[in-house]
Amino acid sequence: MSINLYYKCYGTGPPLIILHGLLGAGGNWHSLSSRVFGVLFQTYTVDQRNHGRSPHASAFDYPTMVDDLVAFMDQQSMTRAHMLGHSMGGKTAMHMALAHPKRVDRLIVVDIAPKAYPPGHLEILEALTELDPSAFGSRSEIDAGLARRIPSYPIRQFLLKNLRHDGPGKYSWQMNLASITENYDAIRDRVYAAGIFEGPTLFIRGGASPYIDNTDLPEIRRLFPAAEVITVPGVGHWVHAEAPEAFGRIVLDFLNA
Repeated sequence: MSINLYYKCYGTGPPLIILHGLLGAGGNWHSLSSRVFGVLFQTYTVDQRNHGRSPHASAFDYPTMVDDLVAFMDQQSMTRAHMLGHSMGGKTAMHMALAHPKRVDRLIVVDIAPKAYPPGHLEILEALTELDPSAFGSRSEIDAGLARRIPSYPIRQFLLKNLRHDGPGKYSWQMNLASITENYDAIRDRVYAAGIFEGPTLFIRGGASPYIDNTDLPEIRRLFPAAEVITVPGVGHWVHAEAPEAFGRIVLDFLNA
């Protein structure tokens, strides 16, 4: 059963829907959406279920998230849209294009392949689950608590965007950690599809990221025959955050082609 997704809208023009990655939210895309994409496109940054301000639910897999997306487009009276997804959002976008090809205009997938991935987030999910934000009085204290399990400062800052401030000295996690953890195997699984998406497709990968390698290209081009792949040198998995100017140019060039 679909749910009503929280979203923000920027600009006017042809519709562009942006889908965030695991443990992210639409707000991660605010700067690019407001300053770059929203200039030429009506840009929707969506919180996928169990993330951000969207409702929580026990069901959490790609077919369910595709149903959410179809319902969202229907609510917006949107027949077709460009689709851009990063990581988990990229897999949602791939599933959407393969299941409903007539509703996707141009498809952009950021640093994720249609394959299954090893369980690389288990340590993070365990650390988040074990840490009770309500036991701390400030964001800096919560950061220090996470640092015991997650030494990377940039990763902790990304995760702390999930903090909800419930009042003076009161914090909680905004995402549905229980459902995300329980359904994690489904989220890291490969893309299953009976058909193909023949529309214009762009895969953007980070040159320093291991998420897409050359062995993934045959399967990408089997499912997406028109796909082109662009590598942004020297950046990791968060291509849009590490090289926003180059990323913005690549996306606009593709959408305006």
